[in-house]
Amino acid sequence: MPSSSVNEATVENTSEKLSDCHISCNGSHDDFVEDDVLEDDRPQRPPRCVGKCIMQLGEVTQHNIMQLKKINQAVFPVSYNDKFYKEVVSAGELAKLAYFNDIIVGGVCCRIENKDGHKKLYIMTLGTLAAYRRFGIGTLMLDHVIYLCHKDPTIESVYLHVQTNNESALDFYKKFGFQVVGTAEKYYKRIEPDDAFILEKPMNVNL
Repeated sequence: MPSSSVNEATVENTSEKLSDCHISCNGSHDDFVEDDVLEDDRPQRPPRCVGKCIMQLGEVTQHNIMQLKKINQAVFPVSYNDKFYKEVVSAGELAKLAYFNDIIVGGVCCRIENKDGHKKLYIMTLGTLAAYRRFGIGTLMLDHVIYLCHKDPTIESVYLHVQTNNESALDFYKKFGFQVVGTAEKYYKRIEPDDAFILEKPMNVNL
């Protein structure tokens, strides 16, 4: 298991918002954003190597949750509250930290939703520190999300919200088969543009 270290300088100095991340949380967005701004028994996949660098995913625990919070503060223009992080700690395989060697450089947080008899996986956040883009870390995290969907045949689709001006994020998700299925107007507060595209990828069944 990677050590729970974070590159503090990278976190503190990252003012540029990543183009390959998104700000999400569906209809209950305000439950997680502050006003001022499945247990997996499969064998662990081998780490992904880029040159001499090793990329892998690790668990989110009480011991490293603050490091996930620092990552999110550096990556996203909104602040997630204590309720969000409390739920993430108990999310199991639905929440992962991304490591570049032994440095925490990103994270992905999801949840399962059941609405009107339809089971979906919702990506709340997925982002990587700017200095560690272009290494395939975002792909590593999204691959994990898609794997979870394939593992549970009752999950009909995976979806998320992406800010309408985040063209790089839109291109990234479209490469994985996500399509824009709608627009959530005035989805965000205190950031512009405040609209979000809803991106969805069918899984396991024909929608």
